[in-house]
Amino acid sequence: MTSPQRRMMKLGAFLPAPGHHIAAWRHPEARPDGGLDFDYYRSLVQTAERGKFDMVFLSDGAGVRTKYKDADELSRQGRMVHFEPLTLLSALAVHTTHIGLTATSSTTYNEPFTVARQFASLDHLSGGRSGWNVVTSATDAEARNYNLDQQPEHAARYHRAREFMEVVTGLWDSWEDDAFLYDKESGRYFDPEKLHILGHRGEHFSVRGPLNVARPPQGYPVIVQAGSSPDGQDFAARWAEVVFTVQQTLDQAQVYYRGLKKQVADHGRDPDDVKILPGAFIVVGRTLAEAEDRYATLQALVDPVVGLGMLSYQLGMVDISGYPLDGPLPELPATEGSTSKQQMIYEQARRQGLTIRELYLSVAAGRGHRFLLGTPETVADQMEEWFTDEAADGFNIMPDYHPGGLDAIVDLLVPELQRRGLMRTEYEGTTLRANLGLPRPDFRTAAGATR
Repeated sequence: MTSPQRRMMKLGAFLPAPGHHIAAWRHPEARPDGGLDFDYYRSLVQTAERGKFDMVFLSDGAGVRTKYKDADELSRQGRMVHFEPLTLLSALAVHTTHIGLTATSSTTYNEPFTVARQFASLDHLSGGRSGWNVVTSATDAEARNYNLDQQPEHAARYHRAREFMEVVTGLWDSWEDDAFLYDKESGRYFDPEKLHILGHRGEHFSVRGPLNVARPPQGYPVIVQAGSSPDGQDFAARWAEVVFTVQQTLDQAQVYYRGLKKQVADHGRDPDDVKILPGAFIVVGRTLAEAEDRYATLQALVDPVVGLGMLSYQLGMVDISGYPLDGPLPELPATEGSTSKQQMIYEQARRQGLTIRELYLSVAAGRGHRFLLGTPETVADQMEEWFTDEAADGFNIMPDYHPGGLDAIVDLLVPELQRRGLMRTEYEGTTLRANLGLPRPDFRTAAGATR
């Protein structure tokens, strides 16, 4: 009788070009132009693969989403330009072999056919390693690039997103896995019995199909989602297979973890088929002093204008510029932005008694996510606690700056996690699903589909 396989942490590497800290681009060892340097990104992703991460994750938005009043203020930001993520990941696919490649794409400012085609193509190009981080977009800046003056309201964005998912998954099932014969002698390119035309007509979309890409190697690319609002959690429970989330305390994380797993079960799904990965901003050093010094270096580089703008963005574009920096955060109005992130940061300010200045310095690091600083042993202790106490299935790791912060995590922290038996030493498979321990979706004929 074989013993059950030990549960392992699942790790994503969140890789904005300079690093996750808002001042990362100003660090003496950072590459401020890295967002437009393919060799630089290739090196980062290969480092994450050397560390046996499950996936790399690229966030994205349909525009410049930072709050700013003029070009002078905007010029102080450090992440204005970078590659479109699907284009970048397609190029990186041929320079990697096992690590998952996950990109953000919005259901608010895209069409289902385009998204289905892009991610199916990436899945084929990578041999089954693509993941789609589904977002509904949350800023007016993006809306103004797509013929709108302001974003649709929160519930409307999720209503569209639900139909969007039905269409995309239906398109991925346009062809059965063995539909293509390539039979030169008979003249049959595919088996006509294995073509299924979607024929979708709904409130938001009319899409006939079929998709002009064969069914993805993974069946569907892995579905990732990051919403924590009630709408976001319900959406995740129905569709997501990996959930990125924001919690700062063990109690908060346990409540979210158990609540979402229950919602997954209520949707008739296996809770083990949804991996919950809270964000973790990590600064690790060989000694505590080394880690503290590196963090202090970054904090000293935070421009107050940039810090205040980032805090405003994280609060849902609420204008707080008229309040004293060394005074408390005022009561916040409701927004159509990320409601869960706004509430999390507001609660942090109240819980810790932070001024606006102290709060933006805190947000400059983790943007509301959990902050872990220390030696490999002390950081691993905290990760292990959340992992073993039903608060996380792993973490979406946010290095402070690149390449040094990612190098430290791979060279110092990963070996400690492996020593404890919490993390793989070799990849289990060649697809993202195999490495995450997720089932491959069965072919599903869409209701009403025709040939």
